[in-house]
Amino acid sequence: MLSSLSTEDLIPADHPIRRIRVVVDDVLAGLDSEFDVMYAASGRRSVPPEVLLKATVLMAMYSIRSERAFCERLNYDMLFKWFVDLRIDDRAFDATTFTKNRQRLLDHEIADEFFAAVVDQAKLRRYMSSDHFSVDGTLLQAG
Repeated sequence: MLSSLSTEDLIPADHPIRRIRVVVDDVLAGLDSEFDVMYAASGRRSVPPEVLLKATVLMAMYSIRSERAFCERLNYDMLFKWFVDLRIDDRAFDATTFTKNRQRLLDHEIADEFFAAVVDQAKLRRYMSSDHFSVDGTLLQAG
């Protein structure tokens, strides 16, 4: 089946995640040299560290509780595919491979460096607020 659509065409221009992606991509570009060191010259195909970090951002933002649930959603969620730079017809990653690769990445300091830089950039661009809010979780009995 031939399609002329791209995931870029499907995400509204004013969607807030576009601003977040710009921040994430800027931070990842600054870490390119560190990622080059992490790639092996041979071995099994892995999920690129940039994709793993982008996926981790999505998992946090959308409260996705597991790598398996993320990989499943990645198969049908066009916004997720767009955010991690997959084409519409690309399949999601194997959940086991994704989990092992992601854990290996999170075990290194690069993940901490990435998230600290993303938070710093978001603060600089005033995407974050220091406003406090709370939620009342009081259980009320039905009468």
